[in-house]
Amino acid sequence: RFGFLSEIARDQWKEFLDRMISGDYWLEKRMMLFAEQWRADALLGKWDVLNEVVVSRGQIIRPIHITLQVDGRFLTTYVADALIAATPTGSTAYALAAGGPILPPELRNILLVPVAPHLSLDRAIVLAEGASVSITVEVEHQAVFSIDGQVPIGLTDDDRVNVYASPHVVKFIRFQDPGYFYRNLTPHMSQNPATGNHR
Repeated sequence: RFGFLSEIARDQWKEFLDRMISGDYWLEKRMMLFAEQWRADALLGKWDVLNEVVVSRGQIIRPIHITLQVDGRFLTTYVADALIAATPTGSTAYALAAGGPILPPELRNILLVPVAPHLSLDRAIVLAEGASVSITVEVEHQAVFSIDGQVPIGLTDDDRVNVYASPHVVKFIRFQDPGYFYRNLTPHMSQNPATGNHR
């Protein structure tokens, strides 16, 4: 765990519990996404999303065709392993590992990041909060999508995943000043266990 969301160590819990009880904290509000799965005209499910929605190939190691529309207009078709739609909170998770930019937590943007695109648009796209995103898959083999890294849900040919900004927000209790994100960014980025430099 790299700790982009947490800010206290396990052995500090009592001190910060006392601070929380006494009201010595502030609330940080972060945007969420809202996702829907459609099959033709049937709505199969809907979810609030903290980090990201991932539309991906399944177990067969073969890319899928992903058609992306923004605000009802065709933008591009990816031939890729996956497409990530992330919040600013999710920009430091899977989207970051896939080469996407880091978005400050106070922003309200939708981040789109392709994973291993082949002869396709290979850059991340940052959309305004009010954008509507429609992701349609064209597959001859298994495709799935996942919400916040949970158990994947199967997709069939021409299934559509719509993504919007959610009317809900998530609230985090914070003890550091609002500049904590930038101050902690470099230390967090050096915590990769594979490097042996994590603290």
